[in-house]
Amino acid sequence: MRWWDIDPVLELEKDLFPEDTWSRGMFWSELAHARGAEATRRYVVAETGGRIVGYAGLVAAGEQGDVQTIAVARDQQGTGLGARLLAELLRAATAFDCHEVMLECRVDNVRAQKLYERFGFEPIGFRRGYYQPGNVDALVMRLSDPSSSVPSSVRETESND
Repeated sequence: MRWWDIDPVLELEKDLFPEDTWSRGMFWSELAHARGAEATRRYVVAETGGRIVGYAGLVAAGEQGDVQTIAVARDQQGTGLGARLLAELLRAATAFDCHEVMLECRVDNVRAQKLYERFGFEPIGFRRGYYQPGNVDALVMRLSDPSSSVPSSVRETESND
C-alpha cells in the first residue's frame, strides 16, 4: 500500500466497516512506519481491473506480529482473496522474525474466524466492548509459528495466479 492508495482504501473501509472506520490519518500513520530499515509495518492492497478490492496490514513488535486489518470488497468475498491477503501478512511476519501473530476479530464475524482457524489461529480470549461505537466484543486469536501456517489450498491458488 502506498499513500496514493489511501483514498480508495478509505472508500472500501467506509463500506465494510461503517461504525468503526479508520481515518485517513490512521492510514498515513501506519504507512509512515512501513518503509526503510526501521519498518515495523506491512500493508498490502489487492487490485482487479485497476480497482482496489482488498487490503491488509500487520505491525511487528519484537517477536510478535499483530494483524491490524484485513478487508475484502463485498463482490470479492468468497473468492479466496482474504486468504491470499492473510498469507501475505504471515510472510511479512516471518520476514520480521515474529514467532507468533495475534489478532482481534468481531465475535459476530464468523466468516473471518473460520478463515483464521484455517491458518491455525486459536481463540485465546475476549476483549469486551472492543469495537466502538457498537460495543461489540472482540475474539482474540493467536497463531504460533507463522512461517508454517499457510494452508496448501492457498499456496496452490497463489501458484496458479
